[in-house]
Amino acid sequence: MIEEPGRVVALEAGAVWVETRRKSTCSGCSAKSGCGQGLMDTLGVRERRGLIRAVCDLNLQVGDSVIVGIREDVLLRSAVLVYLLPLLMLMAAALLAAQFSAREPVVILAGLAGFFVSWLIVRMRSRRTADDPNLQPVVLRAMLAGPVGP
Repeated sequence: MIEEPGRVVALEAGAVWVETRRKSTCSGCSAKSGCGQGLMDTLGVRERRGLIRAVCDLNLQVGDSVIVGIREDVLLRSAVLVYLLPLLMLMAAALLAAQFSAREPVVILAGLAGFFVSWLIVRMRSRRTADDPNLQPVVLRAMLAGPVGP
């Protein structure tokens, strides 16, 4: 389970909206000067906060600190679907057009069409699985805000 600390900003029936702080590891990376993420960190973009809807069965209030988690396999499958599928579809469509000795503009259009089809597939899948609780982030636990006891 991948865990991230956050703060509850809104309540919903069976879920909460959690604000998390985006972290970067650029300070420890040797390629930070030649990377787009390093540039974003230099510009202060890393300070932006993310908003996550997380399934929750705890009795929480706005402002509570929580730990939100998501399963590794869900994150990995989502990353493959969002990043790898469009790239593979773009390449496959372009290669297929090139196999039929199509001219370069047709090959480019075929690649773009493959990318667009994969975008539609990702969009339909995400809409179909948006309410699946097994694929949602969950609030794992609330963190104590102050000392316990008298």
